[in-house]
Amino acid sequence: MHHQLPLRFDNSYARLPGRFYSRVAPEPAAGPVLIRVNEALARQLGIDADWLSSASGIEVIAGNRLPPGADPIATAYAGHQFGSWNPRLGDGRAILLGELTAADGARFDLQLKGSGRTPYSRGGDGRAPLGAVLREYVVSEAMAALGIPTTRTLAAASTGEWLWRDAEVPGAILVRVAQSHIRIGTLQYFSALRDIEGLRLLVEHVIARHYPDLAGAANPALALLQRVIARQAQLVARWQLTGFIHGVMNTDNMLLSGETIDYGPCAFMDGFDPDAVYSSIDQAGRYAYRNQPAIAHWNLVCLAGALLPLMEPDPDAAVAAAQQAVDAFAPQYEQAYRAGMARKLGIGRLRDGDDELIQDLLAVMADTRADFTLTFRSLADSVAARPPGGDVGGIYALPQALAPWLQRWRARLQGDALAAGARQAMMDAANPAYIPRNHLVEEVIAAAVQGGDLQPFHALVDRLAEPCAFDAAQARYALPPRPEQVVRQTFCGT
Repeated sequence: MHHQLPLRFDNSYARLPGRFYSRVAPEPAAGPVLIRVNEALARQLGIDADWLSSASGIEVIAGNRLPPGADPIATAYAGHQFGSWNPRLGDGRAILLGELTAADGARFDLQLKGSGRTPYSRGGDGRAPLGAVLREYVVSEAMAALGIPTTRTLAAASTGEWLWRDAEVPGAILVRVAQSHIRIGTLQYFSALRDIEGLRLLVEHVIARHYPDLAGAANPALALLQRVIARQAQLVARWQLTGFIHGVMNTDNMLLSGETIDYGPCAFMDGFDPDAVYSSIDQAGRYAYRNQPAIAHWNLVCLAGALLPLMEPDPDAAVAAAQQAVDAFAPQYEQAYRAGMARKLGIGRLRDGDDELIQDLLAVMADTRADFTLTFRSLADSVAARPPGGDVGGIYALPQALAPWLQRWRARLQGDALAAGARQAMMDAANPAYIPRNHLVEEVIAAAVQGGDLQPFHALVDRLAEPCAFDAAQARYALPPRPEQVVRQTFCGT
């Protein structure tokens, strides 16, 4: 019944000149077995989830069969990795099958990750280990449920092959969905080659695809820069507000669409620590939690530099315009972060003294290593009339040191015009009970990799789909790690 392929491809990126990518087909997998299909996302994209789970759907997921209309490519890009310039990176283990149009008319990339070598693999095998695929599935879908712009996972399958990393590990493939996979590093690639025509074509493409209201702008490159800066300010503020640490904020991992991409050594904080770093490769702490806004700013300076040749005929005027655009990042980020903190604390409208209230809370949290997620959730619970078992008080007590702050906060709320019901709804939505905690992610990976058991993985994905509804029966998914469960490092997975 499901032999027909219900996918409507329209591959605009593959219609750009050949120097933007390399045409390359996925390498077939030896014995693909479906891990999971994201049925809710499939529906949203107008893809038949039953077909995707069928034998022919699994063949497509695994790269063993190309769907009609696909035009597989690996895209070229460059980037600054940990601050060091690399002129040629590109898709080393990902292949873009093509672009789909969702039911609402929005355009989406469909990409296979872990589908074999490409001209950009630089000696790697182009495959992905099962653990990295499960991590990305869990965390990217949790991010989407938390309302943070992100690439999504449509499906995953194991390949029936073993990969040699530090030891033998099972291989897997992930089907990634994004508004596009065009990065700051993509623009840097053409700018570094002094390919001004390529740069211009790319700017036109990104505007048409992501920012169509900028069509006809007098200075398209500057207009695009300003819009990307605004989106990144919003995005990084959301990361900070949920305690998310990306781990590899290289310029090739910042999408011009403003979505989070690359769930390698990422982590959510347990105890609040502004200096938290989880990535095993980030020895100097460049990408620590507290540094993320500054690194985003640095990356946007790189973007501005790449766009300079298109901005103004006069180089001095171009630099001045770019500088002005980049200088807007910090105030935009601050505004987004403060507005988000107001929602987390149940404050209807910020006023003088609130910044101090926020900073004092974070200072006590840092001193006591209070659990980031459950501290804020406890505050939301404290303004709510919860049914029994509906609050996190049974599993988490606020640090005693917060008592004086709590008095100040309650007094502040009394002087706030927000209606009680509106405040509760706002705080509940802004303060999840469930995040993809590192020890839970490691637990489901270990069960799958060592024991072939995917049940814990499915249970975790299901639970994280509703992050804000606490259920005492599923308290283990909300609990901070016990000392022996603490995960101190996460790894890239390449």
